Amino acid sequence: MGLFRRGAANDAAADDAVTEIDTPDEVAESVPDEGAPENVLVPERDHGPWDVSEVDGLGTRVDLGSIWLPGVVGMELRMEIDKATEVVSAAAVNLDGSALQVQAFAAPRTEGIWDEIREEIAESIVKQGGSADDLPGPFGRELLARLPVRTEEGRTGHRPARFVGADGPRWFLRGVITGRAAVDPEAARALEAVFADIVVDRGQEARAPRDLLALRLPGQSAPVVPQDPEARQASDLDLLRRGPEITEIR
Repeated sequence: MGLFRRGAANDAAADDAVTEIDTPDEVAESVPDEGAPENVLVPERDHGPWDVSEVDGLGTRVDLGSIWLPGVVGMELRMEIDKATEVVSAAAVNLDGSALQVQAFAAPRTEGIWDEIREEIAESIVKQGGSADDLPGPFGRELLARLPVRTEEGRTGHRPARFVGADGPRWFLRGVITGRAAVDPEAARALEAVFADIVVDRGQEARAPRDLLALRLPGQSAPVVPQDPEARQASDLDLLRRGPEITEIR
């Protein structure tokens, strides 16, 4: 799905690093962000995702750089890595047979981008032979999609997925829910709670809208930042293919 500008280096298959947590311990806008404002006003809300200015500290979350991810008993955390650039492009939580993939992006100072991105996602899914319904959800409007997949018998099937989004102060967080949680509201509650408690640490750097915010592996001191600025853009979202996995059990 072509939703964000991509560099040639992002064509490699994603590599995954998995951590099991046992206890809570594409077209970018051409006008760059003008830099960090002196004061960013964050409206009061009863749930997240949160801006880093709205929380007292990391708490039981896992520090992944631009995303602080809540730790949940029994969950697996998979970091998706571009093999060509060694850039961590996304984080995915596996829990009770369902998954939530999250990515954070820079956004304009004056307006959100989820409405526009949602339309682009829906259009791309339909072009690929799937379907997408724009529906109300716990985080506002979301997409309930049926993604085309190729079965083992060589036939074309469909896989359900929910696309959720949250506009924050100069950032946007996108989540993709797959598995049973995509169609079962009861099964979705645990992953929705994870998404609702994510903290986004955008940083103060000037960034073009839709620029992918850097992630890092758990325990890594700093995000891996590519030399080529193009490589910081999010690659096409490919939910139909998974790269090799490296599993670490803790």
